[in-house]
Amino acid sequence: MANINPRPVKIMDTTLRDAHQSLIATRMTTEQILPIVSKMDKVGFHALEVWGGATFDACLRFLKEDPWERLRKIKDQAPNTPLQMLFRGQNILGYRHYADDVVEYFVQKSVANGINIIRIFDALNDMRNLQTAVKAANKEKAHAQVAISYTISDVHTIDYYVGLAKEIEEMGANSICIKDMAGLLVPYRAAELVSALKEAVPTLPIQLHTHYTSGVAAMTYMKAIEAGCDIIDTAMSPLAMGTSQPATEVLVKTFEGTPYDTGINSEALSEITEYFRPIRQEALASGLMSTKVLEVDINTLRYQVPGGMLSNLVSQLKEQNAEDKYYEVLKEIPRVRADFGYLPLVTPTSQIVGTQAVLNVLAGERYKMVSKESKGIVRGEYGQTPVPISDEIVKKIIGDEKRITCRPADLLEPELDKLEKEMAMYKQQDEDVLSYALFPQVATDFFKYREAQQTKVDMQVADTKNAAYPV
Repeated sequence: MANINPRPVKIMDTTLRDAHQSLIATRMTTEQILPIVSKMDKVGFHALEVWGGATFDACLRFLKEDPWERLRKIKDQAPNTPLQMLFRGQNILGYRHYADDVVEYFVQKSVANGINIIRIFDALNDMRNLQTAVKAANKEKAHAQVAISYTISDVHTIDYYVGLAKEIEEMGANSICIKDMAGLLVPYRAAELVSALKEAVPTLPIQLHTHYTSGVAAMTYMKAIEAGCDIIDTAMSPLAMGTSQPATEVLVKTFEGTPYDTGINSEALSEITEYFRPIRQEALASGLMSTKVLEVDINTLRYQVPGGMLSNLVSQLKEQNAEDKYYEVLKEIPRVRADFGYLPLVTPTSQIVGTQAVLNVLAGERYKMVSKESKGIVRGEYGQTPVPISDEIVKKIIGDEKRITCRPADLLEPELDKLEKEMAMYKQQDEDVLSYALFPQVATDFFKYREAQQTKVDMQVADTKNAAYPV
């Protein structure tokens, strides 16, 4: 194909964050990561995703590593390529809303330690939960990318997503990401969505993030790029496919010699592929990588349930000796989701909806037993749902309790000073207060370990038994 009007597609490689989070429960150590970073830095990637998501929790909890130290070491080896992180809006990297002073300080310290691009998302697509992080990123001169959590329902129309994109532009974001965490975006729908967004916000680059879970991801990327998508997320092949992203090498080769040529040299990638291959073999041999996560699961499209959530359901039902109820629970999930205002299913909403569906099926009566997180959703603790929750469901779940209608973080007092005092005895660096803010118990255990050890991870102490970080 002649190179008429070249429009090179950019590649953001997820191998050092989402890929190993998706396939091997975020267990790649800093020691495994560092030897290859300088080679990855020379390839010409748009960015390397290296931090955020579950990496922070997994470093402290399972690997007995300091996540800040990891970031600094990676930055040292990758001076030329922007480093990217995933940031859960007002939840930062934890599971509750934090006060604005903690969010602002976390953004400041992330940038100071080497992050250039912050991808900020909210599980409910409640834009109010993103404002503080976006402002803080702008203030620190970082690139603020706002991600739209993609999902499918009668409510989630192209117009709905276009409306969000316009809000994102007004908020001062530098780019938009379509975050398809469950692999639900099919090729022609992707083309339609990208075209509509390009038309609505022509000045903002559009990036697409998806997972291979349902088997359509590479085709989805192709149609999205033809429709004007600027950047795609991929992973090096040993840690690609399955519940991870499509393979970097495959996409680079696909667009070679076309107007979308990435400009990345395939030869330069082969050495990196070889480096990660033994890490994959080792993960398979030890059982850390399950062959289940490598299969195409078309149920993802049938039930619109992320792959990780399916395995979670199976283990919950096993514990209750109720595996025979699996399909009943799968049918109940969309009903609970509709009751809860058509939430996108991503951490933490996927776990909340899944658990409530299990409770409804096991109790034999809907909402006879209700989890405290389900009450939190209905109460408004997580923000505004895409569609208002019906009065009938509200009454059933929280009775006459008062509901939150403002931005949930408006109800939180500044908390940095209090946290600083609580953990002063362990503090070795400013960043320690942020580790403590996000995971008080886990960070305290790590600080004690660090004091006793003062060396690199002792794998006999590090947790290697747990297959996934807790949610």
